[in-house]
Amino acid sequence: NGYIFDFYFDAGSLGLFCGCLRAEGSGWFSSSPLNAGQDSGMSTGAALRAFLSGCARKLTREVPWPGARRLQQFRALHACPPRCAGHNKWSKVKDIKIPKDAARARLIAKYTMLIRVAVKEGGSNPEFNITLAQLIEQCRSKNLPKSTIEAAIKGAEKSKAAAQCLYEARGPGGCWLLIEVLTDNNTRSHNEIKHILTKNGGVLCDGARHNFDRKGVVVADRDGISTERALELAIESGAEDVQETEDEEAKPILQFICDMSSMKVVRTALEALGVHTLSTGMEYISNSPTPLLQPQLEESAVLLEALNDYPDVVRIWDNIQALE
Repeated sequence: NGYIFDFYFDAGSLGLFCGCLRAEGSGWFSSSPLNAGQDSGMSTGAALRAFLSGCARKLTREVPWPGARRLQQFRALHACPPRCAGHNKWSKVKDIKIPKDAARARLIAKYTMLIRVAVKEGGSNPEFNITLAQLIEQCRSKNLPKSTIEAAIKGAEKSKAAAQCLYEARGPGGCWLLIEVLTDNNTRSHNEIKHILTKNGGVLCDGARHNFDRKGVVVADRDGISTERALELAIESGAEDVQETEDEEAKPILQFICDMSSMKVVRTALEALGVHTLSTGMEYISNSPTPLLQPQLEESAVLLEALNDYPDVVRIWDNIQALE
């Protein structure tokens, strides 16, 4: 009922191994090499078998081979495969850090292009250029570096001429999309947007703009504000509506919708009520939402992600609504 382990050593390795056993005071050992004689080799083999098998009771029996002696203290030797730590730093870098850095780089590139266009159209002074002032405010709310903003303003004159385009499209389930593009080559951008839409179940078409209204939006930090309190703030500040959403970094924010001419008044009223506002701007707000089922929502999410990954796309508005 015993276990048999066969080990093969040369003369030098056997001496080193037995020396380790002697230093530990464990098991049976013999310092004779295997080629010194059959008896000594057999006694060494018996000692190693008893030691490596961990069978303590076998050590008390008589060993038929001469040259072996019994030691009262022994220690069992167990061998096991190496274990991994269970985590990998590279997997975190590949799956988390690299996508975040790529999204951050796209965000900086888009706002840099918007700032350059705003400077060319209205000048480099934010006090006399409302569009530039709003963009700078949005950049600060998204923690863009000050040096990047200043470099975009100074480099506007040297940059290539770019144009803003608004594409109308229809997505999966009949939802409507407005795609704002900033590019220096309209033909290239048109073909690429068309290819992305066709590949992901969408198509370029007219009529999408009628499903949206251009409104002023005051973006505020939520800071634990409940839905009921957000509605009360919208009424008290003079806003038409309030929407709960998330920014690019998945942080909860509130969007107070109002007329474009009353953005400053609404923002001042919100700040007087203790709300921390982040930025103001003009956006397209849906006036006729399209309810979608879960499979259609997943297809729309894939399409929106593909469009956002295209460098020339600045913003996308949709009228998607989850069907409960």
